[in-house]
Amino acid sequence: MSEDTYRHRAKKSLGQNFLMDGNVCRRIVEAIAPGPGDTIIEIGPGQGALTGLLADSGAARLMTIELDNALADRLAALHPRIEMIRADALDFPWESLDAGGPCKIVGNLPYNVASKLIWDIVSRTRTMQRGVFMVQHEVALRLTAEPGGKAYGGLTAWVRNFADTRYLFKVPPTVFRPRPKVDSAVVSFTPMPTESRPADPEALARLIKMLFQMRRKQLSTILKPLWNQEIDAWFKERTLSPAARPETLTPGQFRELSILVRQK
Repeated sequence: MSEDTYRHRAKKSLGQNFLMDGNVCRRIVEAIAPGPGDTIIEIGPGQGALTGLLADSGAARLMTIELDNALADRLAALHPRIEMIRADALDFPWESLDAGGPCKIVGNLPYNVASKLIWDIVSRTRTMQRGVFMVQHEVALRLTAEPGGKAYGGLTAWVRNFADTRYLFKVPPTVFRPRPKVDSAVVSFTPMPTESRPADPEALARLIKMLFQMRRKQLSTILKPLWNQEIDAWFKERTLSPAARPETLTPGQFRELSILVRQK
């Protein structure tokens, strides 16, 4: 990295932890697998550790979303062909990417906004071919958890209704500046086919939030105000116990149940 890179003070308010390890960067870029015709969107390029590799990858189009103007200016000067979007990724209209056709999205996401960003990206971007994100290790475990485990929660149930997730590799604090206090991990996302996506995402989101706000209670207790014959039959057909807790439901079962609850 050039000397001026080290003069940029990381901003805690933006959750900036700059990736400094070339091997980790190469592994992330290999995971997103940029091709000659690809459109790549990088979230929070920071000092450009991934950006340079992506710019040299031969991808047809590279867009970056950066909130820090000083970093955006520097990257725009270093890589003139980048389409620099100066914005907060939390406010980005992810649906707008659909007009540009298939895309791949990658980024070292700030810990404090990673879950919210991923929630929005997988559900609102219909043309994403692949996503690769570095997140806090604990969040990576949640994103890839199976039903019944402690890590399985609302984020898991939501994301897994839109994409298959895969834990790729763990990343230690030592490869960042400044060093975070926890480990990170890289997770890949392969979107579900359009026909497999939830028919009513809003109903699914409402159900997930309702159930996991009371995750220690039995499903029958949480759903008591909504319980009817259709819901009772649904549990019996799937041999599910109404006494079970929310984390025992698969992502697909959340989707099915949300339709029944929506009708109430």
